[in-house]
Amino acid sequence: MSVLIFIDHADSHIKKGSFEALTYGADVAKQSGIGAEGLLLGTVNDDLASLGKYGISKVQQVSDEGLNNFDAEVYAKAIEEAVKATGATIIIFSQNQTGKAVAPRVAAGLKAGLASGAITLPDTSNGFVVKKPVFSGKAFANVNISSAIKVISLSPNSYKVNTGEGTATVNQLNISIAAPSVKITAVHKVSGEVPLTEADIVVSGGRGLKGPENWGMIEDLAHTLHAATACSRPVSDSDWRPHHEHVGQTGIQIAPNLYIAIGISGAIQHLAGVNRSKTIVVINKDPEAPFFKAADYGIVGDAFEIVPRLTEEIKKLNNA
Repeated sequence: MSVLIFIDHADSHIKKGSFEALTYGADVAKQSGIGAEGLLLGTVNDDLASLGKYGISKVQQVSDEGLNNFDAEVYAKAIEEAVKATGATIIIFSQNQTGKAVAPRVAAGLKAGLASGAITLPDTSNGFVVKKPVFSGKAFANVNISSAIKVISLSPNSYKVNTGEGTATVNQLNISIAAPSVKITAVHKVSGEVPLTEADIVVSGGRGLKGPENWGMIEDLAHTLHAATACSRPVSDSDWRPHHEHVGQTGIQIAPNLYIAIGISGAIQHLAGVNRSKTIVVINKDPEAPFFKAADYGIVGDAFEIVPRLTEEIKKLNNA
């Protein structure tokens, strides 16, 4: 019996969300009185032994370079085989794009109960109850998993990452890899300073920017804060910005430490994608904008005056 934590990676490096999942999984293992191990499919340039500082004792690696290209069906089958080989009873994923595609498949294949989007450690006082947000964060559900094998995906930026002094042993796991049913003919990657789903800070713009020609001040502020840029749906629908920057209920759902919304009214569909942000700052000239009700801090005024001044002040602090 053990907790097996899936280690997600891209471009030969482990994704930030995996460190949170490792910490969470190690704490679940400690709570359950069992061991914690990581599972990495493919190869990375990072030091896998150092992952022991997040509380795991071992990293199970399937060193097949074909696994460096993500395929949800292939990954799910490989994880199922790894679970059987290691005897794991709890499997942890990060609730990112990879986790959303793989965790349900793994749960179905193993006939395991699934709780997606967990935000706290399971309550084991009476069963195995996992708390998760529902209805776009407006309420919470307590899901009791009663199956022998349990699958949990952790909501991003919901659990504090802790590190210690431990190191992990790395074991090469020999399992069969299914042949992919889909052939990848080309990969077109989005370039940018910070991936949106991995960003601690996100600077987002809406129709209040009036046009794509004014997006320079959004990018300048984001660059100054080492942040990612995002936009509301009307902006992407108008082709002011690419669709991969659209955040909201029908776009990418994010949970950064800081979300700065500039010229966005705050329709409920947009809020559904960003309301898990730790801190929300809204800049809008309309004092009645709905977004102010959800904001931690609000600035009523002209974004074309406020944002450049804010950027300059931050630059001064950075250079101090």
